[in-house]
Amino acid sequence: MKELTKAEEQVMQILWDIESGFVRDILEHFPEPKPAYTTVSTIVRILEEKGFVGHRAFGKAHEYYPLVEKSAYTRAMMKGVMHKYFGNSLRQMVSFFSSERGMTVSELEELKRIIDEEIDNKQES
Repeated sequence: MKELTKAEEQVMQILWDIESGFVRDILEHFPEPKPAYTTVSTIVRILEEKGFVGHRAFGKAHEYYPLVEKSAYTRAMMKGVMHKYFGNSLRQMVSFFSSERGMTVSELEELKRIIDEEIDNKQES
């Protein structure tokens, strides 16, 4: 899956949140200072060319919607980060985030709880 630019990802985040919308709807969800209408329109068309966005035509207006699920994009990007920066080692990635972010004891315990649940689920399968 292609990696999106920061601007493309920002538009996709909005579309994932609102599920579908016209360019003006997408623009409404941008923080101030909002980009120009034509800028958002151009980004949406690029996303459509890349296969991330589809549209329904209403005369000359187009309502856009995501073709790629947020979870699928997140999964692909996280796999890329893990490969690119951590040599495909989940252990190295978790260690990095736990030490760099300065996780609290309660956050680490929550992480351990999640891992224990995953272990239980795998053992039951």
